[in-house]
Amino acid sequence: MPSVEMRGNSIRVKWWGGEYHLDEHGKPTKRKKYESASGPEPGVPFENEDEAYNYGLDRESDVRNNRHRPKSKNMGMGEYCDIWFASIELRVRSENKYESILNAVIKPYWHTWTVAQITPVDYDQFKSYVTKRYSESYKNSILSVFRMLMDDAVLKHKLRDETPVIVQRRRGRYEKKQTRRVKRELPIEAVHQLASNAYHVWGFAGWVYIWTVAFTGMRPPGEMYGLQRGFASPHWPATDPDRDRREEEEPRYADLHALRVQHQMYYADGKPVLAGPKYDSYRSLVIPPFLHEQHAALLASHDKPFMFVSKAGKPMLGVGFTKNYWYPIRDGQDEVKPAPGGARVARPELPPVEEMAGQDIYRLRHWHKALLDEPGADIADVAKEARLGHELPGMAGVYSEVTLSMERRIVEYLQEVWEKRVVARGLWVAPFPIASPDDLFEGEKSLFSSLPVLGLK
Repeated sequence: MPSVEMRGNSIRVKWWGGEYHLDEHGKPTKRKKYESASGPEPGVPFENEDEAYNYGLDRESDVRNNRHRPKSKNMGMGEYCDIWFASIELRVRSENKYESILNAVIKPYWHTWTVAQITPVDYDQFKSYVTKRYSESYKNSILSVFRMLMDDAVLKHKLRDETPVIVQRRRGRYEKKQTRRVKRELPIEAVHQLASNAYHVWGFAGWVYIWTVAFTGMRPPGEMYGLQRGFASPHWPATDPDRDRREEEEPRYADLHALRVQHQMYYADGKPVLAGPKYDSYRSLVIPPFLHEQHAALLASHDKPFMFVSKAGKPMLGVGFTKNYWYPIRDGQDEVKPAPGGARVARPELPPVEEMAGQDIYRLRHWHKALLDEPGADIADVAKEARLGHELPGMAGVYSEVTLSMERRIVEYLQEVWEKRVVARGLWVAPFPIASPDDLFEGEKSLFSSLPVLGLK
């Protein structure tokens, strides 16, 4: 029952707020924690003891019926953002992105609010605020982080009864949203032109890089940069450091060529690091014989631990790939004749690939999916999705699995595409390189041997 006491000219009521004091180990004791009030609202005193007593009874009723939120739960948004951020596990790049959004937008906007105060109307105003000030992509990132904040405030931290982020069903006149950009058709001749341009811009590594993305669907640039010699088809699975996986995969791929997508490489805090592939999509990819032969030739041409290195034999990170490699590969380049005395290096004229105008190299990953979807390919959906590092939704994803016969069909089909659409049509094929001089790579090994490896979930 609530207790009422006179304090000078004011009246105060105390009631149990539903919590207990904690001992030195942080465990609840049997000693109750009481809350109090000197009026029904801040700055408004109780008129008499009966009003104070009834106010206390109402609060105790709220406690019994789970309507009361103890004062200790009225946490400020700034404090909650710090607690929430410390409790989540993210990859380095996601962690940096979330921390930036919290510090730059969410905490400054809500710094005077408690977690429990935010209503759906307040959220709508916040949404309007970020919509007017930020790009569509950054706005979506901000609202996504805020939605996670509020979901965890309800489900994990019990700071709210429900989230203020309410998704309403459509009302009013229907307007179709453009969910994806319509892609222009990309014939294999265009992919071949990209590979040919890449050969003249980057050498044999460029030729192999383009065909690898197009015929494996690996994610550029991270998974491509992170493909190490030991996980490439000329060596894997015999060189896999995981003994259990090696013993499982060696019999499976005894007469097939396969590589392992085990890492991606990117910058984090200004340093190159290795991490698991996006969405933890570790996977083994069978590849056709023509691509295996290209990989073997490329690895034989240098002694680096990574398959793809720059024109100077350096790590691909930091070489300015988009500007120095991709743009001339995609958009072509004008001829440059050598200057007397070697003051200017010659370069050939390269035609632009019109079908790829303005597009990113990631388009080749999409092209790979379309290639597997073609009539006559006869490849199971589960095998196609697994190859791209995806999972089939629903029960199909639970009960389906990629069989060896499915992988054999992928190899057979991709080799057939190469032989019929490239070789049989007489399209130019890059010659295999000779081994590079050992001194080309002198002093570079330390750049790779010191590379941090992040085992993040």
